[in-house]
Amino acid sequence: MIHTTGPLLSADLSAQTTTEEDIDDVLAEFVGGRGVATKLAFDRVPFDADPLGPDNRVYLTTGPLQHSTMSFTGRMNMTAVSPLTDGLASSNAGGFLSRNFTGTGYAAVELRGQSDVPLAVHVREDGVTFEEVPNLAGAEVPEVSEWAATEHDLDPEHLACIGPAGEHLVRYACVMTSETRAFGRTGLGAVLGSKNVKVLTFDGDAEADVDIDPIQVDVHREAATSDHIMKRQGTTSVTEYANEVEALPTDYFSALSFDGVEGISGDAVESKKYKKGTCSQCAFACKLPTRDEAAGVETEGPEFETVMAWGSNQLVDDVVEVMKANDLCDRLGVDTISAGDTVAAYLTSEDDLPNPERARDALRKAAYREGDLGDLLAEGVHRAAPELGVEDWSVKGLEFAAHDGRTLNGQGLSFATSNRGADHMYASFYSKEYPLVDKSQAVDKRGLDGKAPMVARAENHNALLDSGVVCKFSRDFMTEDRLGALLDADYDDLLAVGARVVELERAFNNRRGFDRADDTLPYDLPGFEDALDAYYEARGWRADGVVPGLGETGSDPATADD
Repeated sequence: MIHTTGPLLSADLSAQTTTEEDIDDVLAEFVGGRGVATKLAFDRVPFDADPLGPDNRVYLTTGPLQHSTMSFTGRMNMTAVSPLTDGLASSNAGGFLSRNFTGTGYAAVELRGQSDVPLAVHVREDGVTFEEVPNLAGAEVPEVSEWAATEHDLDPEHLACIGPAGEHLVRYACVMTSETRAFGRTGLGAVLGSKNVKVLTFDGDAEADVDIDPIQVDVHREAATSDHIMKRQGTTSVTEYANEVEALPTDYFSALSFDGVEGISGDAVESKKYKKGTCSQCAFACKLPTRDEAAGVETEGPEFETVMAWGSNQLVDDVVEVMKANDLCDRLGVDTISAGDTVAAYLTSEDDLPNPERARDALRKAAYREGDLGDLLAEGVHRAAPELGVEDWSVKGLEFAAHDGRTLNGQGLSFATSNRGADHMYASFYSKEYPLVDKSQAVDKRGLDGKAPMVARAENHNALLDSGVVCKFSRDFMTEDRLGALLDADYDDLLAVGARVVELERAFNNRRGFDRADDTLPYDLPGFEDALDAYYEARGWRADGVVPGLGETGSDPATADD
């Protein structure tokens, strides 16, 4: 089994010092990416760490396939204890950062402690430098890019930075790269903000001795020649279909379809697209650079989830208004899904949907924690809902994505079981229920019978992809056999790696107090409790959702792989 190579770089932000450690045993067992970061976090982060305190640690990792020239590999991973969910969480970003990260020669970078002043951390193959940057305090993401270009001759593809939201510890703040790509979910931008890290830069020409199977050529060629609708409309290609089958959250989750969907559809987004957009090495090019000259807005996107959170869920039927919100989210450094849902909750409490201008004003207040309102909205739906007097649409504190589980019932189950909370990409089970996959892999959208083991397997598969690291939109090209060939292992053995990653996440969260009571939904699904039992049984966990031994207080992290 091939894996990432190189040492762990550990940066002590308090002392502004670094050390390097051999982690070959972890790399060999967990491949790279999310797997390696999860194992490192499990072993090195105190189970009772405050997400916004000095004991929390941030891990940045790539996988062995970032050394390929294959499509679907322009991604990397970030892991820490989330200030939004209070559990261990990983986030995944595309763009061009991953290859600049691998060029440093490090397999993983760990950030620990807290700085007293805003820092830029420059990681190179010949070492690390710390630069105090009080001048960047309050800077929006494009301003950080301008600084890096002027002062260090680096373009945005070399940066991972936070905006004002991260500095103000907004619980759904994200970490931005390439200005418009995000480590989006679970609030890892606030973790960097708590550590006073404004920006990290990566650069180098280190090469790794990783032998990638020639099947990569076939995957890349097929990605380049495919006439796939995502090449034109990205993820928004599913918008009208989701609406048709009643899986599009609308009016702060009070409805499942939107009469104004045409104005925010894939066609509407495509009409604003002015060039192709892609990630490193990827010929699939499913990104969406868009602009509207009349409104004076240019952005990348919106993707489907943003169309939901700032469109249908706020009753907004104008794609240009959604583009404006998307651009503002990127500039301020917030997750478009959590931010949009939180603003929708607020405007619902005010009986003022749709009001896109007021929505953006509320977002600005949240990003800066301006006044009582901004401070409340910066906390996210779970913490704000009781005071707003609206229903809490979250799981484990994470706001809901689209692909509504009240219609796509297996997706509903996966929202509940996901260690990240209400995240659609943890298992991507929606793809089987629309379906967006071959009929041989499709299942009926209604009901939960027999789906629990399938959800567990899908979670394991996606954990493997996140360790590789491979884009999940490779599903039409990345067969199990191809993935096995690329990682030089039997697919079932690789799936077992994914299962260990999910189990370590769960055990870490168990040690923080998570159990079955957290695997819940704000709506009823027939057969849900039986399906939850079947899910735990498929994983070999206790009926209360705790990993035997490993997830119990007093167990030894050193036995994590036993």
